[in-house]
Amino acid sequence: MSTYSINQFSEITGITKFVLRTWENRYGFLKPERSETNIRIYTDEMLVRALNTNFLLQNNYKISKISKLSDTEIVSEIEGLLTDDLDNIIEYYINEIIICAINFDGQKFHDLYTEGINKFGLRNFYKDVILVTMQKVGLLWLSNKVSPSQEHFLSEQIKQKISVSINDAYYKNQAGKTWLLFLPENEFHEIGLLFTKFLLVQNGHNVVYLGSNVPYGSLTDVIEKRKIDATLLFAVTNGSKNNLSYTANYLNSVFKDSDHYVITHNLNIDRNLISNLKIVDDIDKFVEEISNK
Repeated sequence: MSTYSINQFSEITGITKFVLRTWENRYGFLKPERSETNIRIYTDEMLVRALNTNFLLQNNYKISKISKLSDTEIVSEIEGLLTDDLDNIIEYYINEIIICAINFDGQKFHDLYTEGINKFGLRNFYKDVILVTMQKVGLLWLSNKVSPSQEHFLSEQIKQKISVSINDAYYKNQAGKTWLLFLPENEFHEIGLLFTKFLLVQNGHNVVYLGSNVPYGSLTDVIEKRKIDATLLFAVTNGSKNNLSYTANYLNSVFKDSDHYVITHNLNIDRNLISNLKIVDDIDKFVEEISNK
């Protein structure tokens, strides 16, 4: 079980330390244990309760009421709010998926994912819920607010689900173009790449999928065996972004007759240096493009 200092707990939940102390003293709510040196120690269970409390506060509940509710009653109140308010529903799923990661709860994740796909469809669920969740968890992980094992657990759960969707999406005859998908060296997070594969397969394209941390030199092996109509990579790390000019020139020299796509964000580079790379920053526009080819 993970434990958190008041600083960590405050940063994860967004509840200020002053408010946490006030709730503890006034209502006995989210009352932490104390170390031998009288330092506050918060647990995973308290983190779940705090995330759920934030959800209720955002929906105009008073802390004086929330503090009197049991965990079961808090969950019941949340479920009662999930009617037609889309923002509420999205925030609910994000919170609940983070809770799944905290508790390593694969069954709950499966149930939430299945329910979310049925409600939103895979593309919108990925765009509005999964992407935002992974951004939040990734930031928490990088700043040592959640453990690497929790982040990896959630990543693997999502990858498994998308892989199943890919298998279900395959046509008997993929008549579209052939795409080469890969992550450059020192890029390891495959969720976005896998989801791109799903979108391409769903739209009838062929995909040569190489996965993460692929040396550029090994790409020549592909062109010797397959005609590639388009390449696509993600550039998330600063190293990959700073290397995009080289990447653009290399891909253009190896795959001379192919289109080249890169998915990235917060790009601070002269785009004239990568003019032969098509930058993808909108899922819906990308889907529209690949559905017409």
